[in-house]
Amino acid sequence: MGQSLVKNYIHSVFSTKYRAELIHPPYEQELHAYIGGVCKNLDCPVLLVGGYTNHIHILCMLSKKIALITLVQKVKAHASKWIKTKHKSLANFFWQDGYGIFSVNPRKVNL
Repeated sequence: MGQSLVKNYIHSVFSTKYRAELIHPPYEQELHAYIGGVCKNLDCPVLLVGGYTNHIHILCMLSKKIALITLVQKVKAHASKWIKTKHKSLANFFWQDGYGIFSVNPRKVNL
């Protein structure tokens, strides 16, 4: 086969450290957009970013050029560094070490 086709839809979930409720407006939507940009820069187009005050959900396509763990590490590192610049109350913002990753059936994704 001369070409490669990779379509891995993944649902990523990870929480703030100690599940601290630190994700609130006005930074919540900005954080979601920022995470989407990080994924895009890693060639992992985002379909949806959402979450709650203490965790994030990301639905994206995993690039064939990056390992899954690398994607998660880079998203968490960049997002953590970015949000700390938004307000002094976020200076101690951290993500938990773990994460959940689930494959998603492409037929179940409404594009």
